[in-house]
Amino acid sequence: KWHELAVGAAITEPGSARSYKTGTWRSSHPVWNGKECVRCGLCSIYCPEGCIAFGGPEDRPAADLNYCKGCGICAHECPTGCIRMEEE
Repeated sequence: KWHELAVGAAITEPGSARSYKTGTWRSSHPVWNGKECVRCGLCSIYCPEGCIAFGGPEDRPAADLNYCKGCGICAHECPTGCIRMEEE
């Protein structure tokens, strides 16, 4: 829970960030156009939360919305422009 975080929200133990589902912080989330996606993987490389993985329908990427903060970096870095940010 947010009130259990250390001052400055510092991660005090390796791997403890997975304990905090921060997806409720976002105002938008990524949506992929599967027809345009070439599965290059850049979205997962640039995602600062590491919440994008392949394995969705037709081996397309998908964001784990429990951890996605809606920053839009994936959409910005996508070379085909197949990711758009949709409001919650």
